[in-house]
Amino acid sequence: MSTTTLAVLVPLLPFLGAVAGLLLGRSAPGFVRPLAILPTLAAAVLAVTVAVRQGGGQPISTATELTPTGSVPIDLSLYIDGFAALVAVLVGVVATCVQLYSTAYLREDPRYPSYAALVSLFTSAMLLVVYSGDLMVLLVGWEVMGICSYFLVGHYWETEAARSASLKAFLVTKLGDVPFLIGLFALATDAGSFRITKILGTVAVGGLDHPTLIALLLLAGVAGKSAQFPLHTWLPDAMAGPTPVSALIHAATMVAAGVYFIARLLPVFAASAAALVVMAVMAAVTMVGSALAALAQDDIKRVLAYSTIGQLAYMTGALAVGDRGAAVFHLLSHGAFKALLFLGAGVIIHAAGTNSLAAMSRMDGLAKRIPDAFWTMTIALLALAAIPPFAGFFSKEAVLVAAEQTATGHSDLAPSAAGWLVLIAGVLTALLTAAYAARLWLMAFRGRGAAAPDHGKEPFAMTGVLWLLAVPSVAFGLAADSIADWFDGRALTPTVATSILGTGAAVIGAMLTYALWQRATAKAATAHAAGPAPAAEQPAAVAATVSAATAAAESAAETPEVAEVTHEHPTVPAGPAADPGRALLGPLHRHAADGFHLDAVYDRLFVRPARAAARLVSFLDREVVDTYVRGAGSGTRLLGGLVRRAQTGNVQSYLSALLAGAVVLAIATAVLANVNAGS
Repeated sequence: MSTTTLAVLVPLLPFLGAVAGLLLGRSAPGFVRPLAILPTLAAAVLAVTVAVRQGGGQPISTATELTPTGSVPIDLSLYIDGFAALVAVLVGVVATCVQLYSTAYLREDPRYPSYAALVSLFTSAMLLVVYSGDLMVLLVGWEVMGICSYFLVGHYWETEAARSASLKAFLVTKLGDVPFLIGLFALATDAGSFRITKILGTVAVGGLDHPTLIALLLLAGVAGKSAQFPLHTWLPDAMAGPTPVSALIHAATMVAAGVYFIARLLPVFAASAAALVVMAVMAAVTMVGSALAALAQDDIKRVLAYSTIGQLAYMTGALAVGDRGAAVFHLLSHGAFKALLFLGAGVIIHAAGTNSLAAMSRMDGLAKRIPDAFWTMTIALLALAAIPPFAGFFSKEAVLVAAEQTATGHSDLAPSAAGWLVLIAGVLTALLTAAYAARLWLMAFRGRGAAAPDHGKEPFAMTGVLWLLAVPSVAFGLAADSIADWFDGRALTPTVATSILGTGAAVIGAMLTYALWQRATAKAATAHAAGPAPAAEQPAAVAATVSAATAAAESAAETPEVAEVTHEHPTVPAGPAADPGRALLGPLHRHAADGFHLDAVYDRLFVRPARAAARLVSFLDREVVDTYVRGAGSGTRLLGGLVRRAQTGNVQSYLSALLAGAVVLAIATAVLANVNAGS
């Protein structure tokens, strides 16, 4: 079978599995799990086969005209280079792990058949984006992912949080898709084609008439899809969906699509220095802001959500300095350890009965209850913190090396200002990333208090997947030299300077967090030994901290996901939590916990004016438009009433009226004749 045929089957098999799952989900429930796992597994195997055959050599390109348009043609096209081949492998492997994991995690969920089908469709759409050589076909996969995310984030639609989160994710990403679509049309108009190869050829000869405008329009769509500032606010709220969905969205689909799109069309963005600087600013702000927000979150999944935003900003930063090899290298590395982090968090939620770190910090022995999750999460957090020799160290260092070379003038692919922005923000974010990774580990696994609930050993379908993903989280970085040949050939190995900067910042962040955690733990133990003080005697700040932490823990223990995957809810212990994030952030903590109030800003700038405009339109429709409509009906009824009065049924009256009318007409005729004769 030819490589092209195999490549066609890669996105087609999950699509067929999704269709079959939706059709047979209720009538033949025994086929649901095989239809969820086998097509996705087969797609992963075929993606590996395609990658081996492509081998990082010449791109595989083929196309056939999909439909005549009369102007710019639309082609059903494949374009598989080293980037596409490896990203497709990531998508297939992570999607297979998610499907396997979900069979145990959602085994009691009555909506599992539709869930599994949507996950398969989600996977198919991302694979279409990865392999597509035509931007309009790519757009189909791009939009199908948006629809799938709406349904999957809203899986627990009975709750207001899930309904709001799914709608918010859909609307915010669509807000970015509007300029994105305009940018696609402008790009195709300048290039005369939607084919990626022809567009890149046009860029190479300087054929774009409006490079800055096109790049900024496309960047708006990428900011929405990949959750970059200022369109990142939907991603933390999307944690209202099931945890395996979060793993799929954060590791291999949806948010990865935007970064991959820029990598695919990087010459388009590199044609405008202004666009690269804007991208660097966006990446720098997103990196630092998301890391600060992650330090203040109580929900373990929201910590990981803000972490994803920051890691995507690293990739965007690498693209801003013109190194798509470093960006996609970090995309692949991050996909492995972030999938592991989310799936491991699912096991923790399953065991602890809560997703609140404050509640976990008051549980003793949680690590012993779930040793598989403990060890694999430790590996993943070390990779996230970029500690050598884990995968995250090598991929993050590749980004910092690219930024350092641009900043110091050793690379002319981007302005030096972009390099300095990415380098400084990247080092600072490395410190903050290690800090919130250490905070999560300490609060989840080193809690002190009542014994953690024991629900027995977790299903192998969940723990086995964790160890499978732990392998690339440890070893993938060692393949940096060989992977460079699959990309643009630029070295992806760390340098001494960036290694010292990045690793030193990470070690400082982790040690500082550990020291503050020890102090917070000692204070919490002293407060517990002394017994709770009366409310009137507690300082206002302490009382607010205790009540907020308890409320957050109670809220987290009542989410539908927790209710579904746990046997019973643990009692949320009272008292303050040992949270080093509060001491580390100080007065910033309150603002960081609320995402720096961006939702409130958007509510005042956009939501309230939109609702006011909607109320005005409703008033005008009701009081003005409806008045005219009612007036037209009333006038017709009045005229009908008057005419009805003339219909008496008396023949003499009719003859009298006819005679009177004839007389009037005769008189009018005579008058008009005299007037005309006189003139």
